[in-house]
Amino acid sequence: MKDEVFFGEGIARTKSDYPDLYKAIVALNEAAYTGKALDYKTQKLIAIGINAAASDERAAKKQMMSGMKELGITKDEIVDVLRVVLLTSGMPPYTKGMKVLGEILEK
Repeated sequence: MKDEVFFGEGIARTKSDYPDLYKAIVALNEAAYTGKALDYKTQKLIAIGINAAASDERAAKKQMMSGMKELGITKDEIVDVLRVVLLTSGMPPYTKGMKVLGEILEK
């Protein structure tokens, strides 16, 4: 379920030019997404919230899309996450997150 999908153009270069570093990044990903206390879906929802709170539209979009596709995360679950973003990070990150969600749903 946790495919090696990383965001950022630098990862492809790291994978080809620095395979040892890429291997460490993959290992860190595996260590972070364990599903021990929180299931993977909950961890993905947290990742969506973090990226939305950081106003990182590209990363939020990728997290939302993969969560919806892989885990069946719903629009309403994402909106609940974005409500927390609104409370903790303010209106601009919230509205960017809602814009991203709208773009995904319009496709």
